Amino acid sequence: MAFYQQQQPYYNPRIPFSGQIHGGLQDGKSIIISGRVLPHADRFHVNLQCGSHSGADVALHFNPRYERPEYVVHNSFQNQKWGSEERVQQSPFPRGQTFTLQILVAQDVFKISTNGRHFMDFRHRIPFSRVDTIEVAGTVELNSVAFQNAYLPPQPAFPGCIQSQTGFQPQYFVPPVCGFPAYPPAPNYNIPYNAVINGGLYPGKNIVINGVVHPNANRITFNLGFRNEIAFHYNPRFDENVVVRNTKQKEKWGAEERFGGLPFHRGQPFQLTISCNPQHYNVFVNGMQAHTYKHRYTRLRDINNLEVCGDLQLSLVQV
Repeated sequence: MAFYQQQQPYYNPRIPFSGQIHGGLQDGKSIIISGRVLPHADRFHVNLQCGSHSGADVALHFNPRYERPEYVVHNSFQNQKWGSEERVQQSPFPRGQTFTLQILVAQDVFKISTNGRHFMDFRHRIPFSRVDTIEVAGTVELNSVAFQNAYLPPQPAFPGCIQSQTGFQPQYFVPPVCGFPAYPPAPNYNIPYNAVINGGLYPGKNIVINGVVHPNANRITFNLGFRNEIAFHYNPRFDENVVVRNTKQKEKWGAEERFGGLPFHRGQPFQLTISCNPQHYNVFVNGMQAHTYKHRYTRLRDINNLEVCGDLQLSLVQV
């Protein structure tokens, strides 16, 4: 069974953007692009290419066009010629809004998800093993381009969380071939979600979480914990229009911090990055710094658990 080292995301890359896909594409690998469509957008594209040079073959061309009516073109480019277009007569990404685009490599198709929902499948015309470059251009700005090898089994739910009742289903499942899967299924990211932070926290450690807030969300919670304690409780509350930050030690909560606004929106995708610094956490939402929280529990290496609960769907977690 093959395992691949996780590639670090590209953060806030300039447009036009071209980046290497380390190790190329494999069955089960996902690419997650988070950004914002500019208010006066006419079109943008995401290409999965076989090389970074001009005129390289393109295995997948994903191209939202903001004409009337709006639509999305999917195509391939091979031997200096475009193939036949496949069009979807709708735009999943409104002008001026943030978005998350996920492309999952399956054996026969690229499975394309927009803001946490399946959009379409694009059957391979060029072997995906040739793809080693991602390109993004047009009237769009990016927060991140992240990669998920998705060869780990699903994480167990954390017993201290309350199961969300909204009924969102896991996004994708990689089926077995001839009774034996080439890799274990992709992580389901069930809510509540729990992950081990191997080696604990340390200055310079980043945790990246991509997802979509449910349209009728009340609260979502992100906890960094150790044993039965919570070193950092980050709790967006849509019913109160605030993000509560706190620490729980010896079964007692400390004083809440509530200033700084609510940078999340119901029904919208997000990227949350928690960056550990020597004296505090920096919290970034969609590439913008949102909050700072001074360490109340300072033995950072003890903090080895991430817990996510509430009214959201996850698309990527990197710890």
